[in-house]
Amino acid sequence: MKKLTVFILTFLYVAANGQTTLSLKECIETALKNNPAVNQSGIQAQNSEIQLQQSRLNKLPGVNASVGHGINQGRSIDPFTNAYVNNQLGYGNYGVSAGVVLFSGGALNNAVARDRFGYEAARMDLQQAKDNLTIEVILAYLTALTNEDVLNQMQSQLELTRKQVERLEVLNRDGSIPPSQLSDLQGQYAGEQLSVISATNSVESSRLNLCRLMNVPYSSPMTLEKINPELPGLYGARAEEVYETALQRFAAIKAADFRVKSAEKAVDVARGQLWPTLRLGVNVNTNYSSAASTSTLLNTNTVASSDFVSIGGAQYPVMRQVSNYASDNIPYTRQLTGNFFSSFGLSLNIPVFNGLEQRNRVKVARLNVKNNEIAAHAARTGLDQAIDQAAINLQTALERCETLERQVQAFKESFRAAETRFNQGVGNSIDYLTAKNNLDRANINLISAQYEAVLRSKLLDFYKGETLW
Repeated sequence: MKKLTVFILTFLYVAANGQTTLSLKECIETALKNNPAVNQSGIQAQNSEIQLQQSRLNKLPGVNASVGHGINQGRSIDPFTNAYVNNQLGYGNYGVSAGVVLFSGGALNNAVARDRFGYEAARMDLQQAKDNLTIEVILAYLTALTNEDVLNQMQSQLELTRKQVERLEVLNRDGSIPPSQLSDLQGQYAGEQLSVISATNSVESSRLNLCRLMNVPYSSPMTLEKINPELPGLYGARAEEVYETALQRFAAIKAADFRVKSAEKAVDVARGQLWPTLRLGVNVNTNYSSAASTSTLLNTNTVASSDFVSIGGAQYPVMRQVSNYASDNIPYTRQLTGNFFSSFGLSLNIPVFNGLEQRNRVKVARLNVKNNEIAAHAARTGLDQAIDQAAINLQTALERCETLERQVQAFKESFRAAETRFNQGVGNSIDYLTAKNNLDRANINLISAQYEAVLRSKLLDFYKGETLW
């Protein structure tokens, strides 16, 4: 968190001073670190990992301890003697119990396997979220560069038109040209100014979109490191080969396969719960009572009782022995050790009838398998179609670039000739503006087509598992 805060503060400081230049790699790394969708996918992966750990821990014995203290008033049972008493007494109960499942139809083991596949699927989802974000950042980055180059091209066009307007203003004051030529160029100049304003807005919007993906504040002075939009060569591998490679490393495909396996194990878990469950339980307990006491013999005396016997007509009292005791409370620790007892046993829980609830859970789990199999098949089909479309788009972009390069060269010659005639006063403004507009549009289209080809090439690199920057 501290590193992230330092990075953002540094970003804001440098951006505020107009000194930041971000590379494509820095943009991708920042987005992967800050993007909310990626961070949420990371949290989901951590969630699945915790669930897997819990499934493993469920196989271990469960141990619980209990402590109870209280006071009884009136007639109650002394927990020490189990006899009725009619006075106030304090009591305490202490116990430890443990239990372990010995057999559950394989439900516990299958639950571990189910959650392990679920965790792997969540990890692949996280990787896919990162891959998708990487593609989005590359697209946003190239879009920003495209708009910047288009803006630069328009500014160059505007500067050329401005110089022509200044030249014609001088000639118009001298009466050397028809006023319509100056007004034509002034209208062209105003139109190009509007285009520059629109292009500037596109640049700022594309930079703002890039900052949105990186989840950082936007700063207008931010500049991006240039990428030479060299035309990529044709892929030697066919789309089928790219698809086979993508199947082995594409995170979305792996995630779909892991979900199928997880759903299959969920069926085994549901079926295992149809079997009896055998448990072993162990208990250790002791207790304490404030009424518990012990008696100590002090002495024995012979005393006359109220009974008597008659001997020869005379009555003699019956003598009896009376023992005197001293009563002492049993110490707390002595009671805990003296009252200690333990037990263990086996319990077998046999499901007989529960409204067919568990059997219906098995059916639902099987349907979930089919649903995930359909999703996995759809993911493969979608990947195949996406690769075919990417290959077609790349080929189309390369062909457009080749055609536009020839068009630019042709319009350059046409504009050079029109400009020469116009500057020498033998050409008219309509011919000059037509040639200039044709060249300007061709240059802008070529810039867009070159970056489009780079983007399509990057997309195929992504499917092939190659480095994207």
